[in-house]
Amino acid sequence: MKFTGFLLLGLASYAKAYPSAAQKSKPPFFVPAGDSTTAVQSTGGGGWGDGFLNTTLFKGASGRNLGHNGATTVSFRTGGDWDEVLATVKQSKESYRPFVTIQFGHNDQKAKANISLSQYTQNLEDLVKEVLDAGATPILVTPLSRRNYETSTGTPLIVQSLSNETAATIKAAHSTGVRVIDLNKASTDYLNAIGPDDAYTYNLNPTDYTHLNGPGSVVFGGIVADLIIKVAAELSKDGYLKVDKTLKKDVKDGIYYWP
Repeated sequence: MKFTGFLLLGLASYAKAYPSAAQKSKPPFFVPAGDSTTAVQSTGGGGWGDGFLNTTLFKGASGRNLGHNGATTVSFRTGGDWDEVLATVKQSKESYRPFVTIQFGHNDQKAKANISLSQYTQNLEDLVKEVLDAGATPILVTPLSRRNYETSTGTPLIVQSLSNETAATIKAAHSTGVRVIDLNKASTDYLNAIGPDDAYTYNLNPTDYTHLNGPGSVVFGGIVADLIIKVAAELSKDGYLKVDKTLKKDVKDGIYYWP
């Protein structure tokens, strides 16, 4: 009986994550929720969110970037940002099919945040469930790689500083039965391929190896879009989500791209 109950709960979550045909007839509305590696470019941060919203959405698809500099899975809620995400979902539902991308980890891992990996995972699961309850489609996103390299092997390779948070994000997706895209792996693979000199051209400022400038937002926003297409092919099929062909090919082939 316990197994049956668990199975029914899983099916219910799955049904919420995949909207009805009537909902799918509406254009998507994306709400990137997360920390500064998702947020609008500013003196204190900047991520992939604006590049994604401004260059990959077509045919009436739209969105609103609600990434917040310095946010954790705790402060994003306590500071009121999460309420704004849910309010945005509610406002967009009449005309759009809302999606909420959820990407944290950069600040949750810091000692001063005092957030354990298990709490981080649970926090993500709670956010997912609330998005489902609000009638939107959640997509969990593993954290964007930092552009820090180590050279002990003789070849510059990205320092895997977010591997625990990446695994926890994937675990949260599996436990809730929702879609997940591995941006950490995709960004790490691309950054390893192009090397540090080219990677640093995406820095918000010369010594900022975490945040993205405008061109970097376009590149990594395109990577996010390509990953989303792989888990939500209907968005591409219906013409709502498109990635620049050269960007897509260059990233796949490990060739440096500048928009």
